[in-house]
Amino acid sequence: MSSRLTVLAIVALALVVALVSCGGSASNGRISGHRLTIYASLPEQGQWSSQGLAVQRGAQLALDQAHSAIGKYKISFVVLDDSTASAGTWVPGLIANNAHVATTDKTTVGYIGEFNPDASAISIPVLNHAGIPQISPADGAAGLTTDTVGGFPGEPEMYYPTRTRTFARVVPSDSTEASVQARLQLGLGCTRTYALDDGSVYGSDLEAMFQHDATAAGLRVAGMREYLPTTTSYTALASSVAAARADCVFLSANAENHAAAVAKAVAAALPQAKIFATEGVADGAFLDPAQGGIPLSLDHRVYVTMAPLNESGYPPAGRTFFAAYRRRFGAAQPYAIYGYAAMSLMLAAIDRATDHGRHVADRATVLKTIFATRNRHSVLGTYSIDRNGDTTLRQYGAYRVAGGRLVFLRTFEG
Repeated sequence: MSSRLTVLAIVALALVVALVSCGGSASNGRISGHRLTIYASLPEQGQWSSQGLAVQRGAQLALDQAHSAIGKYKISFVVLDDSTASAGTWVPGLIANNAHVATTDKTTVGYIGEFNPDASAISIPVLNHAGIPQISPADGAAGLTTDTVGGFPGEPEMYYPTRTRTFARVVPSDSTEASVQARLQLGLGCTRTYALDDGSVYGSDLEAMFQHDATAAGLRVAGMREYLPTTTSYTALASSVAAARADCVFLSANAENHAAAVAKAVAAALPQAKIFATEGVADGAFLDPAQGGIPLSLDHRVYVTMAPLNESGYPPAGRTFFAAYRRRFGAAQPYAIYGYAAMSLMLAAIDRATDHGRHVADRATVLKTIFATRNRHSVLGTYSIDRNGDTTLRQYGAYRVAGGRLVFLRTFEG
């Protein structure tokens, strides 16, 4: 079974768990007492652990600046690990369990997550059944919020059993990344691009959106193909890409799905081709040869897009955030600012929904307030949350690889 179908099967299981769970329901949103809890589901082990920790620290910094309180309410922050050391990344069963834990806590007012692509598809149905507002700092999977080109039938409605949207995000949708990828490749001289994806919901949906945007922009897509993450050799795959006479290759994948092995094989078969990869590979498992990533000899040919920008690309509030983060934790990983932004939005919604902590906290009111966000001035810039739960921010960063790391090139407006 492909990783795409595996995730969708677990989504169905999560929906069943939500519907039979006795932990919470959308009709039971009032929170008694003076204690509120915000949960977060993040990878604390494996290849994404450093980014997960950065999101956690960013969120904690925002909460600390609010003194962990809004009016009469004291706010607790509980971080749940969604990964294991053996898997080296997030585990679908842990995602579902984390969401379930949040639904069984009567003080839960909100949930920050998920971090990795595809992961939110599992937690959304569980949290949606309980009416718990959810804000993702990093999962841009377009099918979670909109009916996208190439999306799976039933998206996004299949994730919302109550028919009320409970998921929002502070990171731009992958549809923005697809557009930016097409423009980046054209700008770097690509004329024929071959698109590969890892079979995940994230990878295949983004590949389909890229094909649409590339064609509209005048970039020819020489071919599209899904590869199997369980394959031990990608020589035959690379040969088929070379036969299409592509001068560039687009890799829409997660780092853990053998993305580095695919890039190595393609680079050998097409020694002059540039390789463009998506946000899902922005990790040492793809970038750093010491962690099994691509060799340094390929660095000059590889480009990556992701939502985080260079520090200078953010408004003054963003630069103030980085200064505060450095004083407390040291240099910030790229997604630290998104953890801060997600927590800040959650706290602002709670503050408005409770009239600065004077009224009873109610999940439904907090949720409505999140979706009523308009022209919010933030560390990321000024944005609104649209009716689908997407941010109106459309900036994406383009990077080249050098020495096993990402080096910022420029900001694109998607």
